[in-house]
Amino acid sequence: MLGKVIQDLTFQFCQQYLKNPNDPTYPNLKLVEQANGAARSNPQNVAEGYTSESLSSYIMLSGVARGSNEELAKDLEDYLRQRGLQIWEKDHPKIRVFREFRVFWLENSPSALNTPMLPSDPTEAANLILTLCRMEGYLLSKHIKSLENKHATEGGFRENLLKKRLIYRNSNNH
Repeated sequence: MLGKVIQDLTFQFCQQYLKNPNDPTYPNLKLVEQANGAARSNPQNVAEGYTSESLSSYIMLSGVARGSNEELAKDLEDYLRQRGLQIWEKDHPKIRVFREFRVFWLENSPSALNTPMLPSDPTEAANLILTLCRMEGYLLSKHIKSLENKHATEGGFRENLLKKRLIYRNSNNH
């Protein structure tokens, strides 16, 4: 769900800051396309992996999501660096506030998340999304480790199909 919040905020960020004629790199449509694509790839790959029958595919797609998330984080760092804006350290007071954010579904709208407002300052806006990307990267790493442990203890899709086939064959040979 955090990936969806990142996707929505990235879209807003691109509209507000990267498609702005006052930006020194305007029009940077390639960066807009790259940032939105990376932000979209994260939740889409996790969702696709979740619905996959193969645990190894789920692990692989979660890794793609983590890579896309990291790509977006690097784009945001580049945005800040290239414009002489500060990348805030984790002990910055605003970063501490950003890190307290927890995503949830809104009760009165089952398809809406509690997405925070994008700050009107570009430094704060980029650092907000960057912080959420770092949080998501941590969560995706933990998720992938969990899936790898599940694969190690329970086996993969093909392995489990073979086990079922062997059980079936052995029960029909008696």
